[in-house]
Amino acid sequence: MSALPLMRRTLADSWRGLIGWALGLAAVTGLYLPLFPSFGGNSEFLAIIESLPPELVSALNYDQITSGAGYTQGTVYGLLGFVLLTIAATSWGAAAIAGDEERGTLELTLAHGVSRTQLVLERAAAITLKLAILVIWVSLLATILNGPSELGLEADGIVAGGLALFGTALSTAMIGILAGGVMGRRAIAVGAAAGVAVAGYAANALGNQSEELRWLHAVSPYHWAFGANPLADGLDAAIGLLYLVAIAAVVIAVLAFRRRDVGV
Repeated sequence: MSALPLMRRTLADSWRGLIGWALGLAAVTGLYLPLFPSFGGNSEFLAIIESLPPELVSALNYDQITSGAGYTQGTVYGLLGFVLLTIAATSWGAAAIAGDEERGTLELTLAHGVSRTQLVLERAAAITLKLAILVIWVSLLATILNGPSELGLEADGIVAGGLALFGTALSTAMIGILAGGVMGRRAIAVGAAAGVAVAGYAANALGNQSEELRWLHAVSPYHWAFGANPLADGLDAAIGLLYLVAIAAVVIAVLAFRRRDVGV
């Protein structure tokens, strides 16, 4: 038997979709980043930002959008790129166990000498690799466009931003795997993964509104990723929390899936 058969099969079956996600991220990155020179020092654009309610500016993380790092985070890494990768991570994570179970193919896979632990770990590894490819792709595009778009990004900032973006997507996907492993229902897995991502974004936005709500930052995965402005200031220890959540989710998924009746 070849090494990592489930991981290899997952990658072989999903390469077309991966290309589609890569093209979508390329479109977002290629559309927005070259526009920065038109916005960064544009007095009319600055006036528009200043005319918005401060609460809205804080919620959208547009308070630093006039800098290259702030603009990149506010348009790609922390907004549209984040949304696209969250959707991909949610879809892949929910399908890893719950999708197969609802289609009735999970029992067939397990009947071919595949352990439940192996199934969870190899499916999680395949998703991790796909998300890593997409984040590296975004980081490569940002590096290529950095000079022509006058963003002024440093290499360590791009790496830190990539790790933050990857961490948010990875934790989302692994929560989807966890929910699927525990409940065996794709809708529940989608709801859990997307719910955590949306709740994290909302908690960060609310936490930006006032000192009384700052405590929400501590429970927001989005804030762990982007609260310290990684593209501008480099890697922050809080990003590591995202990876701890992802690891914990996989471990719990393995333990729960090993004890649950499949297809019931």
